[in-house]
Amino acid sequence: MGADTSWTFEPGAILALVVMTGAYLVRWRRARATAGPAAASGWRLVSFLSGVLLLAAALISPLDRLAEQAFVMHMVQHLLLIDIASVLMILGLTKVILRPATKRLQRIERSAGFFGGPVFAIILYVVVMWVWHVPALYDAALEAGTVHVLEHVLFASAGLLYWWHLLSPIRSRRRLGGMGPVVYMLITKLLVGLLGIALTFAPEALYGFYENQRPIWGLTPETDQQGAGAVMAIEQSIVMGIALVFLFVYALQESERDEQRAERFGTTG
Repeated sequence: MGADTSWTFEPGAILALVVMTGAYLVRWRRARATAGPAAASGWRLVSFLSGVLLLAAALISPLDRLAEQAFVMHMVQHLLLIDIASVLMILGLTKVILRPATKRLQRIERSAGFFGGPVFAIILYVVVMWVWHVPALYDAALEAGTVHVLEHVLFASAGLLYWWHLLSPIRSRRRLGGMGPVVYMLITKLLVGLLGIALTFAPEALYGFYENQRPIWGLTPETDQQGAGAVMAIEQSIVMGIALVFLFVYALQESERDEQRAERFGTTG
């Protein structure tokens, strides 16, 4: 028998995706109508919807079913939640789209203190990745539906908070500047990459759940785990490289805009 590639169609996940998409589309249309295409461009819409589609792929598509049969597919599911979908959704936001919630978000960030800062975002991201790969917890998530939902919520939350500090369109006193984004990325991706390397070169299979599953695609528990660890380590490196290039280009554009504003101010003054 081959792998089970059926869709899961989890009602809670579908409802959350529909509400999220509907709320964004309403704000995108209003922002575009009131402030023009620059405030809500087509690429922002495509970016956000692509993030939602990746969430759907992770939570209700055959990928969710395959994650129960192969560790490497479960790893892909987690990386979609914590990195790729989070990045695309945040890139879909602008100051104008967020305007109704901007002040509320800034108040929450200030009142959160340490928990609203980038250091906590690093800690949460790394801890979520490491702790949920402790064999007892990992197996528990696959065996109990409620634990699995909690795991996914924490992955998505950690990813959104982590990438918010790098890509948020809202300026704040805690926004990373100078070499901050580079240090932020290097610390996090190095610590998580080490987990990927540890899984890749572990001398034996660590997760009893997959040892008890019928193998698919000719994978043994050992080769499945090695593939999952390699996917994690490689993805962390690729995402870090792309993000640093993006942030470098964005910083150059911001510097150029600041110079243009300074020139206009000097001219009018």
